Amino acid sequence: MKVLVIGNGGREHALAWKLVQSARVQTVYVAPGNGGTALDKRLHNIAYTDFEALADFAQAEKIALTVVGPEAPLAAGVVDLFRARGLRVFGPTRAAAQLESSKAFAKAFMKRHGIPTAQYETFTDAAAAHAYVDGRGAPIVIKADGLAAGKGVVVATTLAEAHQAIDWMLTGNSGDNKLGVQHNAGGARVVIEDFLEGEEASFIVVSDGRHVVPLATSQDHKRLLDADQGPNTGGMGAYSPAPVVTPNVHARVMHEIILPTIAGMTADGTPFTGFLYAGLMIDAQGQPRTVEFNARLGDPETQPIMMRLKSDLFELLMHATDGTLDKVELEWDRRVALGVVMAAHGYPLEPRKGDAISGLPPEAPDAIVFHAGTTLQDGQLVASGGRVLCVTALGDSVKQAQSRAYDTLASIRFDGAQYRSDIGHRAIRR
Repeated sequence: MKVLVIGNGGREHALAWKLVQSARVQTVYVAPGNGGTALDKRLHNIAYTDFEALADFAQAEKIALTVVGPEAPLAAGVVDLFRARGLRVFGPTRAAAQLESSKAFAKAFMKRHGIPTAQYETFTDAAAAHAYVDGRGAPIVIKADGLAAGKGVVVATTLAEAHQAIDWMLTGNSGDNKLGVQHNAGGARVVIEDFLEGEEASFIVVSDGRHVVPLATSQDHKRLLDADQGPNTGGMGAYSPAPVVTPNVHARVMHEIILPTIAGMTADGTPFTGFLYAGLMIDAQGQPRTVEFNARLGDPETQPIMMRLKSDLFELLMHATDGTLDKVELEWDRRVALGVVMAAHGYPLEPRKGDAISGLPPEAPDAIVFHAGTTLQDGQLVASGGRVLCVTALGDSVKQAQSRAYDTLASIRFDGAQYRSDIGHRAIRR
């Protein structure tokens, strides 16, 4: 069987790495891929990014399964196109992907279906948004209603930060749009919601539209700097499992958030198939509330999750596209997996490209370097994006996985590299 993975990030590298291990998979193509997938002799990068060209390729090569990694192609309707061409593809339709592509859609959906989340209001008018923030006070959360590669959220600890975020997100001048937001139809909108106290966790499931299979829990680190300081990013590291998701919390999340979401999407005429990611805030009493939905796997959560998955990913996704997930049980490595992101100089607002990368260690049974923002230029691996690498390792405890990951990272060099030294600190404190 041949498989196509759409995307070029760390998530897609990890998916391709796992898919090619399946006994039934002969070839994995990655479109367009990155430097890491180019260097892996088992994987094949293809240059296509146009959806019609990708569908033509999938038909010509008799691709058995296409897996869509990033949010932008999902929001643009690549799944709808592939289905219309009679191709087997895993991911949500454009309408279902609104759970991620429109924060306003997601919040209205949660309110309509009684899914626990923070109180919120939506604004297109900057003056009204500023007045609302003044009335609510800080800390408060400002979210762009559009795709921003995981950076369209500002957790404002002061009113000044909140007002600045509103101006950034509602500006009509794309040159001033520092967060790189792709606004939805109707122009710029922001969702302003109350700040939730607690500990964050990532809860990701596979859905075939009716049945769901939960993946291993995980927790990522959004802030750029140690001790959860600095600006929000797309994620500076992650580990799995997340101790904050106790068996009781797990049951509550399934009962109060995941299953009502899948049922609600079906009831609304937009059944959700694909990876559904619920970003959670879990308070001191163990009550989970939904911070956000993503319509795909998280990045960098995918990397440690794929390292722990012992079951065949290809078989899982074939069941998901057949509507038979009720027949699936997943097996997980009992060890902890932990990934540390190495980011480019200037990330998250102005990442520098072109810095040469050296010192990459070979893949080991308990450690692998997944590539995200890398490319090959005349045989030299260089940084080509904000998050460059995710150094991921297994260990019998969070502390051991952390030590193994940082030991693996120690030999890697590129100018201006940024990484946190405390990934996993919450779990270690526990």
